[in-house]
Amino acid sequence: MTKYAIGIDGGGTSCRAAVADATGTIVGRGVAGAANIMSDPDGALENIVRSSRAAFEDAGLDPSLAEHSAAVLGVAGANVGLHGEKIRTALPFARADVVTDSLIALQGALGHSDGVVGAFGTGSVYGARRNGKVTEIGGWGFVIGDQSSGARLGRDLLEIALLAHDGVETDTPLTRIVMAEFANNPQDVVEFAHAAKPREFARYAPVVFEHATAGDAVATRIVAKAASDIDRSLDALLWPECDTVCLLGGLSGAYRSWLSPAHRALLAEPKGDALQGAVSFAIALAAEDERCCA
Repeated sequence: MTKYAIGIDGGGTSCRAAVADATGTIVGRGVAGAANIMSDPDGALENIVRSSRAAFEDAGLDPSLAEHSAAVLGVAGANVGLHGEKIRTALPFARADVVTDSLIALQGALGHSDGVVGAFGTGSVYGARRNGKVTEIGGWGFVIGDQSSGARLGRDLLEIALLAHDGVETDTPLTRIVMAEFANNPQDVVEFAHAAKPREFARYAPVVFEHATAGDAVATRIVAKAASDIDRSLDALLWPECDTVCLLGGLSGAYRSWLSPAHRALLAEPKGDALQGAVSFAIALAAEDERCCA
């Protein structure tokens, strides 16, 4: 029988965990490094376990209790191939489920209500619930997807900085700052891009928004395109009667003023975050285990 429930939000920059007791109350939280199950499954597993044990320590509990608990992990890449199943079988918990990051974001933001949710951090993903039916889109990774994510903003910035270096684009204060970081050597930019993890691209997101606010032409174009991508994705999920759109993630606040007026009018404060969504699923999993063992 599992006594505790562990919710885990595995992100491209950090992995957050929270442990709840038998009453459903969160009693401890923990944080560890990135949990990208596609690009670094071994590192992801290590940080998942580390954040979970840290949550038990934060609660004043023996970290070994994690191995006797029910856990639900929400993570990018769970919707691709066998990545989710491989990480699930490796998790050292009594019971474990692996779901998509969009599903825990949806649950955290809406509870059991209907609406549309977009989550924007290192990656990006969307979900909608309508009359109990869940639809998920996006979350395909920043190389070919994750539009409007921090990683994608950074990738786009480096691309344009190289084009400006080649004289194809007009340089701006932002592109000059980026190239100066690499000693104005485009080969260094390329070598970085080929080896960098999503979180390393995502570190450029704050400076992109900062320069967009100041009117930098390149930054403005990047953010405007990203906001347009959000608008298009929301349109793909919205239905005429839907009156709730929630944005989650570290970049959610920065995008609010860039969205179309129609979508800004639908914005609502989320009930909770993705981690709380994972905890909610973990509590249900622990209760199911208790019923089975009763």
